[in-house]
Amino acid sequence: MEAQAQGLLETEPLRGREEDAVASADFSSILSEEEKEELKAELVQLEDEITTLRQVLSAKERHLIEIKQKLGMNLMNELKQNFSKSWHDMQTTTAYKKTHETLSHAGQKATAAFSNVGTAISKKFGDMSYSIRHSISMPAMRNSPTFKSFEERVETTVTSLKVQMK
Repeated sequence: MEAQAQGLLETEPLRGREEDAVASADFSSILSEEEKEELKAELVQLEDEITTLRQVLSAKERHLIEIKQKLGMNLMNELKQNFSKSWHDMQTTTAYKKTHETLSHAGQKATAAFSNVGTAISKKFGDMSYSIRHSISMPAMRNSPTFKSFEERVETTVTSLKVQMK
């Protein structure tokens, strides 16, 4: 009994076999001949109205296309306009504004961080350059066996290149 009561309370549309059962139900035995004739007349009238409305809609759609062609509007222009409007609508949302603000703030912080790293690296290279120049100019460095070996190899390479070039 409860299953029948719940069936009466369902809000979902009929599907499948239920539709077939309703469609195949014969209500004609309940109706009088006069009611049947009235319903048949109403059915014909509704079908005529639907046909008329379809024709009117089709004519209106053709007219719409003609007007758009005269105005130079085409599908691409409409898509552009729709996209522009959607983009504008999205930009005015609170979520977009907050996200934009957060990302902008994060970008500023990242820029500052990269700038600081760049400054630190430049300073380090400057210090290294000074350190290397200072080390090379020191006589102790120039007289070391490592430096003399390096200097000899460079001289040998330069000499051999000069010979090959002649």
